Parts: sequence; C-alpha cells; structure tokens
Amino acid sequence: MLDRITAVFDAFGEYDEGLGVSELARHANLPKSTVSRIAGELVEQGMLDREGDTFYLGARLFEFGQTVPQPRKLRHFAYPVMAGLRDLTSQSVQLAVLDGTDVVFLAIARSEPAIRPHARIGGRLPAHATAVGKAILAFSPPDVVERVIRGGLVARTAHTITDSDALSRELLQVRGAGVAAEREECVIGRSCMASPVVAAGGEPFAAISVAGASADIRGDHLAAAVRAAAATLSQRAAVVGRMG
Repeated sequence: MLDRITAVFDAFGEYDEGLGVSELARHANLPKSTVSRIAGELVEQGMLDREGDTFYLGARLFEFGQTVPQPRKLRHFAYPVMAGLRDLTSQSVQLAVLDGTDVVFLAIARSEPAIRPHARIGGRLPAHATAVGKAILAFSPPDVVERVIRGGLVARTAHTITDSDALSRELLQVRGAGVAAEREECVIGRSCMASPVVAAGGEPFAAISVAGASADIRGDHLAAAVRAAAATLSQRAAVVGRMG
C-alpha cells in the first residue's frame, strides 16, 4: 500500500493546478479505482485537498515538511537573503537542493507581479535541465555527476542538454564562472541564473537562483548579484553550522 500512496504523491510532480482521478491514475500507473480510493482516504487525513473533481497536495504535507530540521533551518536563514536578491533584481528567487538526479525546491521568493512559476516548493525538476542543478553539479564530486548522466539526460525542451559531453563542458564553464545559466532548457520562455551554496569544505549543498522571463534573465549584473547572494548564504551556513 505504501508504494501506491507514494506513487499518487509522485504523480503530482509539477502540477500546481491539481489533477483529477483519471490523470492521477495515468501518472501513477495505477488503476483508476485504486487511485480513487487512496485519494479519498488521503483527503480524510488532510494529505490531499479536493475541490470538485480535482485533487491538490494537502496542507498537512507541508506541516510535516516543516518538522524536518535541516530544510527548515536552511529556509530560515536563507529567506532574508532571497528576499534581498528578489528586491534587487525584481525577479523570483529560488532555493533548491540535489536529491538523486533531481533538484527539489525548498523555498521561493516570488517577484511582483510574478509570472507563473515553473517550480513550486517541494517540487522536483531534472538537475541537468535547471540552473540550480547545474550550479550544484559543477562543484560536486564526479560520481554525483555520473549518477545524473546514468539517470538519462531527458529533453524537456529543444534547448535541453542531452549529450553527456556537452553537459560536462558546460559544468566546467560553470565551475570557472561560479554561476550557471539555463535558457529555456526546462520551460520555453523561462530562464534562470544560479550559484552554489557551499559548505566549509567547498562541497555544494544547495543553490540559489533568479528566474523569470528569458528576456529579463541576462547580463553581468544579474550574475554578480546571484554569486554574491550564494556567497552570503555559504557564510551564514558556516555560522549556523558552528552554532549547531
């Protein structure tokens, strides 16, 4: 049963707008009757919300997420820096960590007026197709990069890097520049710039990015602002680590 419940949660992926039973069943690869029963029980437990025939991830899931110490601590000390970067650039700012071959978004400081984001808190995107993912991978050990490559460099758009040699070359450039760029590799019309947040030993544990319309995400001033924000978060993380 647990694997079926997990499949239902995983089915939501990036679908902020919610899913009906038929869509859930298709994405979870489960019978519609099974998904209907599981979804109903999850609604009763507050794990899913329901509006008419559409299901959404429930508030109780986010309450559970808040109890996980490290992500909560990271969001707490990161958000003031994220808000400052948002105000400086007038773009949405995202904080993400690497989990397997994906990045998971821990916090988002949205710009006003905000373009509909292609990421959501708790959502996953493939690391190779995102600026935050490339920023982390560029400073990660070779086996981490190899794991992503073995997982398959699936194309999300015509601009996604799907060749391992091309990805390796780009990661080398990111390592030299300290900032990763993603131009419509994940979503057409949207681009990002990101820099890694690193531990005292230099290994990355997160990345911060600015994201917005492709026409707005360009220029050395944005790259410098993202690098500065990442450096500030790295320093704060070191302080928090020493404080326990």
